[in-house]
Amino acid sequence: MEFVRIGEKLIDKGRLLNTVERILDLRSRGLSQQETADRIGIDRAFVSRLESLGEIRKGGRVALVGFPVGNKNDIYKVAREEGVDFVFLMDDEERWRFVRERSGLEVLNEIMAIISKLKIYDVVIFIGSDMRCNLVESILGNRVISVVIGASPIRQDAEIDPETIRKIIREIVAN
Repeated sequence: MEFVRIGEKLIDKGRLLNTVERILDLRSRGLSQQETADRIGIDRAFVSRLESLGEIRKGGRVALVGFPVGNKNDIYKVAREEGVDFVFLMDDEERWRFVRERSGLEVLNEIMAIISKLKIYDVVIFIGSDMRCNLVESILGNRVISVVIGASPIRQDAEIDPETIRKIIREIVAN
């Protein structure tokens, strides 16, 4: 237990943090601000203000997928800073390892699982060759924003401008 003294009050920091965790859990499970406030025994306005304190962005769920990306750490950092919900980036070596270390059935199953996961996102930013971008667009439809990095087949890592990705993400979130 960790206590904090504020004037004459002794505050149990653990209890405070547990309450915040419970509020966020109830809200993320779909309860309204009012329902959450009623369950916790607090004012609805407090729930709203608490959410505002931690809010990164508003809007739908965004995913970012791409390969082969040479500066994937830079792109990953931008995606996290901008609040992207799901990021899956591979460089050329990882892409080939992904295929070589699995049977054909395993590759197919993993790709299908990734596609299935992407269907829950409102917008998918896809970085890849012209052929891969067209394929992803045909599967996921108009929720895909393609960043074409060259004609297929691409045989080496592409360096993506992080600020271009940041701009795309911000335009998505703004709309």
